[in-house]
Amino acid sequence: MKKLLYILLLIWFKTLNISWAQQETSNHLLQAYLDDDYINFYGNGTDKAYTNGSRFTLFYTKLKPSRFLVDRLFPKAGGESRNLFGIGLAQTIFTPNNISNPKFQPNDYPWSGTLHLTHSLYSYNEERKYNFQTELDFGVSGPAALARQVQETAHHIVNYQQPEGWSNQFGNSLILNLNFSAEKQLLHYGHSLEVIGGGQAQIGTGINAMATYSLIRIGKMNPYFQGLMAQYSHSGTGYKTQFYFIFKFKLQWMLSNAMLQGGINATRPAPLLTPDNNGASSTLEYYHPIKNIIASYTYGPVIVINRFSVSSIMTTTTPWMKDLYGLTWGNFTFSYTF
Repeated sequence: MKKLLYILLLIWFKTLNISWAQQETSNHLLQAYLDDDYINFYGNGTDKAYTNGSRFTLFYTKLKPSRFLVDRLFPKAGGESRNLFGIGLAQTIFTPNNISNPKFQPNDYPWSGTLHLTHSLYSYNEERKYNFQTELDFGVSGPAALARQVQETAHHIVNYQQPEGWSNQFGNSLILNLNFSAEKQLLHYGHSLEVIGGGQAQIGTGINAMATYSLIRIGKMNPYFQGLMAQYSHSGTGYKTQFYFIFKFKLQWMLSNAMLQGGINATRPAPLLTPDNNGASSTLEYYHPIKNIIASYTYGPVIVINRFSVSSIMTTTTPWMKDLYGLTWGNFTFSYTF
């Protein structure tokens, strides 16, 4: 009888241990990402230029090799890489500074929006400390992106001034973009300091650009190249609680941007006709050309408690269009693994 009880207890503890281990292992990460220029560490929120960006992504691992052709073409970081696929929906919104003016404003950022589906692969090589991040975007810019409806609804909810100039946005255009980043660890000190170098290329009908950047993480944290789940959750390994700061410095070479210039075959708002002082002739005014070189810095804290994380990040950039002002916006990102 004692032996039978012992065996039953052993089986029970073994089952409990397996169940706990299964709970500790996560195969999915749900992430909600919100940019807004009203979010500001210094209390100086605005409502202009890059005014809002949102993204909702479900990341997931696959137990078997994918049969999807696009997944097979995405580059992976070696045979033993940690591969995390993602599918999501993203929207971005630009407006000029004076949203109460219904007229065309050539000396400011345009009324513009994009809406696109994303499919991605984040592939990490933990042993050699590098990764590849590949993303394919498919969607629209222009009125079909629903930027006007989203902004009007948001302003109505918070009882804020309604935007009046969306009739001046670019016409509809297809967005098809491939974005690729590669990162490599340059320096680390235990689990408290990492310095990572990265490069990025974007090509397609939305954005054509190249960039180089450095990423610094300082604090109590899981290793970066264990993958996205380790960065934003306990996920069965490493620290259950993390608290660290990130600092990112980026230099970008921008060749074209559909949000600021209009997409392929998109209609454009009529230029402003400005008479000279004598009234004898007139000047046609249109949006300023884009800036080709853009510098930015990003910083903020990340807090991870078991399967949940939240980060609050600030970004400041030099102007995106010639003779205009720089951009600053804040970000909240919420992540949950399961």
